[in-house]
Amino acid sequence: MTGERVRIALVLPDLLGTYGDRGNAIVLAQRLRWRGIGSELVTVLSSDDAVPEDCDLYLIGGGEDVAQVAAVRFLRRGGGLARAVQHGVPVLGICGGLQVLGTSFVTGDGQRHEGLGLVDATTEPGRGRAIGEVTTQSTLGGVGMLTGFENHLGRTTLGPGSHALGRVVRGTGNGHDEAEGAVTGHVICTYMHGPVLARNPKLADLLLEWAIGEPLAPLPDPPELKALRTERTRVHVRNRK
Repeated sequence: MTGERVRIALVLPDLLGTYGDRGNAIVLAQRLRWRGIGSELVTVLSSDDAVPEDCDLYLIGGGEDVAQVAAVRFLRRGGGLARAVQHGVPVLGICGGLQVLGTSFVTGDGQRHEGLGLVDATTEPGRGRAIGEVTTQSTLGGVGMLTGFENHLGRTTLGPGSHALGRVVRGTGNGHDEAEGAVTGHVICTYMHGPVLARNPKLADLLLEWAIGEPLAPLPDPPELKALRTERTRVHVRNRK
């Protein structure tokens, strides 16, 4: 945590900002505000020199093939994000952000591109798009069931350096081994939009605790949110053929 404020970096929303993923920054700032903790939003654009390495939490959203290739090229510049990860700073990558942070990904033209290698994950095109609600039982302690909306063509395979964010209960997720997302250290990746942190406040608070370096006081969930989460997670067992 830098000073008395948590510096939240919204990385390349001009390239990787589809499906309202920038809303994750709003959620984090509000959950800090409710606890009397200040925050500062640092927006990193593709016209900037490089990613600063002195932020406390980094958010990377989804985008199209061309945007992902441009994002990798930019994010390598200066090495700020990689150094932040080496220091244990948390990062959340959504959809295309997962592929950018991974080892490699293949674009629609069949070309393979190297990712940043911050998570051990390779992505290939699938036979059809995965579109719809996705529910996953998180592997992260205290987080529980996660829900979101997926819309992606990629199928992601995890290597030994990463583990899944969760086990798919409903939906496609990574498309392999019933896995959804990827986790390496404090880097969390997922195919869930929503924004995912609005739909999953426990995941938001975990990221904030990593950023601050200490536990946070719990916040009560509004009854409407509890009812919505119950509805979204009521199917806990996938139908198997």
